[in-house]
Amino acid sequence: MVRIILVRHGETKWNIEGRYQGQEDTELSQRGLEQAAALAKGLRDVSIDVCLSSPLQRSYITAKACADVHGLPVQKDECLTEINHGVWEGQLAKDIEAQYPDLFHKWHTKPGGLQMPGPGGESLEDVQQRARKAFEEYAKHYEGKTLLVVAHDAVNKAIICDLLGLSMDHFWQIKQDNTCINVLEKEGDTWRIVLLNSTAHMGYLFSGIEQAGL
Repeated sequence: MVRIILVRHGETKWNIEGRYQGQEDTELSQRGLEQAAALAKGLRDVSIDVCLSSPLQRSYITAKACADVHGLPVQKDECLTEINHGVWEGQLAKDIEAQYPDLFHKWHTKPGGLQMPGPGGESLEDVQQRARKAFEEYAKHYEGKTLLVVAHDAVNKAIICDLLGLSMDHFWQIKQDNTCINVLEKEGDTWRIVLLNSTAHMGYLFSGIEQAGL
């Protein structure tokens, strides 16, 4: 069996503003740094063998806070990079909605198969495929290990949908708060969800926070 502790990065200023980040390399806010510290404290007594992260610094710094406690390096995996939002990156959600009303509505109601507009724009299926490739590699190479994997909102939701056999149209039915903890296990050919969107390490059962941008 392989066990994966899947985490979303800490809060960024763009999260607060409701600005679409995608593959822009944004920094953690002060609160995001505090969340990463709380996450590290919460996982301090959990046995972790390997730490992996998206190469984007908001995920890497979150992962490193945890890895340092365990005396482990952080391996960067490009497959964990956030969805490329194309021309939406750097824009506020309200401005995107005003400029692309039909596409924005579809993104929030039936996102499966939707390609983000502009050069480099990805679909959730693109994210799903590379995340699934990464997870299958982890299961193959780290049998019997516990992995900490720190990624992003869309990446986490896409892989959770995939492992549950759900289409990407179910994307918005899964929530991922900043530094939330998910626990996934693979035994044989079967993946199961052990824990989903836990924020107990930050002192609350649920955040009530709704972010406008990814």
